[in-house]
Amino acid sequence: MTEILKVKTTKHTSIVNITPQVRDAVRRSGVKEGLCIVYVPHTTACVFINEGADPDVVKDIVYTLESLIPWNDPNYEHGEGNSAAHIRSAVIGNSRIVPIIDGNLTLGTWEAIFLAEFDGPRERNVILKILKEA
Repeated sequence: MTEILKVKTTKHTSIVNITPQVRDAVRRSGVKEGLCIVYVPHTTACVFINEGADPDVVKDIVYTLESLIPWNDPNYEHGEGNSAAHIRSAVIGNSRIVPIIDGNLTLGTWEAIFLAEFDGPRERNVILKILKEA
């Protein structure tokens, strides 16, 4: 099963918890044992898994990315002016694979799945490919 989530971001840098939407898609799929691939087909957005219970963790991630990969750097050569967004996305990655066991995403107690937007606000697609174990 394939499902495309539409996620609207509201700021230049936005981190959106998409775990509820991914869980709903897995439930609708009926797959009891398998894999859920979460893929973002954008070069200035990405997806990651990290703590979802304390919002300060996401704030710290954003702070650190902005410190390590500043938006304005005179050495960037990309003509569109969004090199930092491309670099941040490349560092984090555009996909994650989560096992499905007993019909549920197998995430740790505090884990959540996040879409990270680095060139917003925009509407982004998140492609879910839910595979049944053979």
